[in-house]
Amino acid sequence: MTSSPIHPETLYSLPTPEAYMTLALSLARRSPPKQSNFRVGAVLVSSASNTILSTGYTLELPGNTHAEQCCLSKLAASHGLPEERAGEALGEELGAVMYCTMEPCGRRLSGQESCVRRILRTREGAGGIGKVFMGVMEPETFVGESTGRRMLEEHGVECTLVGGLEEEILSVAKSGHRAGAEA
Repeated sequence: MTSSPIHPETLYSLPTPEAYMTLALSLARRSPPKQSNFRVGAVLVSSASNTILSTGYTLELPGNTHAEQCCLSKLAASHGLPEERAGEALGEELGAVMYCTMEPCGRRLSGQESCVRRILRTREGAGGIGKVFMGVMEPETFVGESTGRRMLEEHGVECTLVGGLEEEILSVAKSGHRAGAEA
């Protein structure tokens, strides 16, 4: 007998940062392995009610999309908003927290808007994302030293590393990269 797949959107009560990070890692595994990006998962949670607001993973949506971008795009769409206005769905009372398997990017080589900028934009009204939990810091593979965490903290977003899954997160993230490539 085969069990039904777990759909992260239907999980409403995960008690710890480690549990949410494990869920984000399961999402990262859905991302197709590619040589040109990391496989990352993201979970957006209301800390006030301990409910999942949205999820995302690298390349889930069309284009060269990052996990955080997909997560925010899906949240916005569920409220009839364009992604740029996702913050309108994140009132202060929600206590929005994002869990990402990897530090959000501070710069993108593709020229697209960085995930840090997308997260910060949610804070332009009342509320927005106030805390980001990360499984690992972004390796220097594509953009050199990552500035994502520093940028978030400089703008008042609390950042916390969640330990325990680093090896597994990096293994999943780098799947598809050439053997011997620095990561």
